[in-house]
Amino acid sequence: MTGSTLSVLLYIFVGPIVGGLISGLDRKITARMQGRYGPPLLQPFYDVFKLLSKESIAVNGIQNFFIFCFLIFVVFTGSLFFMGGDILLVIFALTLASIFMVLGAYCANSPYSSIGAMRELLQMMAYEPMVLLTAIGFYVVTKSFNITEIMGFNVPLVLYLPGIFLGFAYILTMKLRKSPFDLSMSHHAHQEVVKGITTEFSGSTLAMIEIAHWYENLFLMGFIFLFFVWKMPGSWLVGLGACIIMYFIEIVLDNASARVKWQLAFSSAWIVAAALGFTNLLILFLMK
Repeated sequence: MTGSTLSVLLYIFVGPIVGGLISGLDRKITARMQGRYGPPLLQPFYDVFKLLSKESIAVNGIQNFFIFCFLIFVVFTGSLFFMGGDILLVIFALTLASIFMVLGAYCANSPYSSIGAMRELLQMMAYEPMVLLTAIGFYVVTKSFNITEIMGFNVPLVLYLPGIFLGFAYILTMKLRKSPFDLSMSHHAHQEVVKGITTEFSGSTLAMIEIAHWYENLFLMGFIFLFFVWKMPGSWLVGLGACIIMYFIEIVLDNASARVKWQLAFSSAWIVAAALGFTNLLILFLMK
């Protein structure tokens, strides 16, 4: 069995366990920051098992199909990433997964889920330019879109791409659905009574969304990992440490900031992409 095959199998079967534990730790740290004891570490698993045991009530039958496609494409996207595939294909597959979730929300024909779907589309328009610039930055430095080759570069890519790293860290808050950019939905109950894009989902359908987010959060940290790992043996420890620090920063931001208006989220993401992403690429071209 090759290393890439083993990585994919670990992601598919162990990924949701790790993702669920990360979610539980997130809740625990959030509670302590708010002066509460918080739920058990395994609470996300209890929630999902309870949802799976409940009846899934759908306003429109096809919405369950779209959410199933959302889960499948998230797993497919992460599998491509961990097998060391093409990073552009990873990005496009992730975008397609998000589109399926938006379609599922629109199918519910509810004003609340429709507003959540529109916010999700706005978020996608806001963060996609920076995600593409990240892939372009990797290519400019390593001359490859292949994730295995990117990981095998001579030095940590963050040394060549500090601006792109900061820009990606900025939009990562949107992808992780944390304040101040949790526009379409939040994993916590502190934002609004009606839970945005997932308002009309229940039972096993809502469980699929939660599991998909566990998968998604795990491989999003993989992007941070790429900035800090290089061909030196043991460098994966540096990448792992960077992922832990970055996720903790995201939790702090989530608890220390309030949601901003979509106009500010949209414009600031594009400004950051232009100021940090394009400037970093321009400097790289001038250095040649």
